[in-house]
Amino acid sequence: MSNLTSSPAPCSRSWSISEDSLRRYVFYASENCIQELLSASDSKNGNNDGWKILGMDNGVEISKRRSGSLHTFRSRWLLKSVSPQQFITVANAIDAARQWDGDLVEARYIKDLEDNLSIIRLRFGDNSKPLFRNREFIVYERRETMDDGTLVVAVASLPKEIAAGLHPKQNNAIRGLLLQSGWVVEKLDHDSCMVTYVVQLDPAGWLPKCFVNRFNTKLVMIIDNLKKQVLSSPTNSDDST
Repeated sequence: MSNLTSSPAPCSRSWSISEDSLRRYVFYASENCIQELLSASDSKNGNNDGWKILGMDNGVEISKRRSGSLHTFRSRWLLKSVSPQQFITVANAIDAARQWDGDLVEARYIKDLEDNLSIIRLRFGDNSKPLFRNREFIVYERRETMDDGTLVVAVASLPKEIAAGLHPKQNNAIRGLLLQSGWVVEKLDHDSCMVTYVVQLDPAGWLPKCFVNRFNTKLVMIIDNLKKQVLSSPTNSDDST
């Protein structure tokens, strides 16, 4: 058994599973991710849940929490005169993702399991920054509306064996793991919303120690670009619901 855990050949193994088994697995895995996202977005928890505020930048609060050998990052900000549905519509679109994240060179749906449950491939190219350079991620995306109207988008990588069965890894790509990620969008008064973005990832491969500072900067850039995109979207002026 110890030989299995020490073997460095994750990409040579793949599991072929039925669509029904894949759907059941993703629903089970995403339930935990959704609960973690909701907990991270709960302002009543304050900083008693292990979160350390790193600072404020352009109205965006950036925090982090130690999770084993990795860190989970959280960004929170208030969007005024923007409804949760307006924000989620823009943030969910893959074509829009290409605009707000310049590192992304390919994003496409591999499989739709349900109306609110998809498998997506994200690929970053040779010209990307060190954090994402030549890396690809095979992730699920689940979108849910809670009873109180809060919108949640949970995103995380599939296990490498399942991912390899769905989409074999390209020889020159490094397959990273998005361990926990997603959006929580809470409706406030006057068609405004509080947005929380959480991400924890293992990009695979060595990264310099300045990674944390660069990642903080990247989070603020993504948020700033998303805000601009939401506010310039036609639905922002046309949709009042």
